[in-house]
Amino acid sequence: MGVPLPLIEGLRVITCGNASPMTFTGTQTYLLGEREIAVIDPGPNDPAHLAAIERALEGQLLSHIIVTHSHVDHSPLAAVLSAKTGAPIYGFGPANAARSKLMSQLAVDGNIGGAEGIDLSFTPDILVADGDEIKSAEWALSATHTPGHLSNHLCFAWQGNDSLFSGDHVMGWASTLISPPDGDLTAFMASLKILQNRTEHTYYAGHGAPLYEAHNMLDYLLAHRLGREDQIMARLQTAPRTVAELTADMYADVNPLLHGAASRNVLAHLVDLFERKLVAPEGAFNAETRFMQL
Repeated sequence: MGVPLPLIEGLRVITCGNASPMTFTGTQTYLLGEREIAVIDPGPNDPAHLAAIERALEGQLLSHIIVTHSHVDHSPLAAVLSAKTGAPIYGFGPANAARSKLMSQLAVDGNIGGAEGIDLSFTPDILVADGDEIKSAEWALSATHTPGHLSNHLCFAWQGNDSLFSGDHVMGWASTLISPPDGDLTAFMASLKILQNRTEHTYYAGHGAPLYEAHNMLDYLLAHRLGREDQIMARLQTAPRTVAELTADMYADVNPLLHGAASRNVLAHLVDLFERKLVAPEGAFNAETRFMQL
């Protein structure tokens, strides 16, 4: 913890000391390069983590600060590092930068909760769009916009190294939280399919160990979410149910500490199914209403 570990030539990782049921062993901060360094996902505004990054950068130039998405365990330290070093911050934009029309309306209505862990102050100096390239004399990254976990989520392919920094879209330890209106299951599934069409074998995730056969995890995540959808539809065939009722039934064998996150994923499925005209709320669209199958 706090010590930079070499992964391959030109890449080190520092694990932040913010372990929790939602962050696993902690946020993974990557240091790319040997002279001109890009810090990818600097992490939370944690003084000990900042000190660890600064020690690892001694004698080197911090040239880029790159953020996959603006959750508080990934982005807040970007502004601190930028203020201390002058390095610009690269990111897609604020957390709601690419919300769908439905998610924007649900956010305005304010009836479905969410907004957990959003870094509302995140402001990149340089906006990064799908397909953009970020490079130094030592390395080059190409960006892929992967909304789903968050609408401003980006993955970055490390050119010439058969690898990709996957943030929280694809993690090295669990499936991803999708919490509407900031998380969007429809977008998440589409982004998984975009990644399936890419060729990188190794993913460096925002939490957990590297995935050396990453397409196996992509296949698992798609199958897992489709399986959860089948579970929801099977239960709604018998009677309308609330998010809480579906969660208690579907996740009975899961650590209760994770039921809150699980309920957000269930809600994400219901929003997706509603958009596809397969389910509808019995009343107002909120996290407490009963949903019925159409």
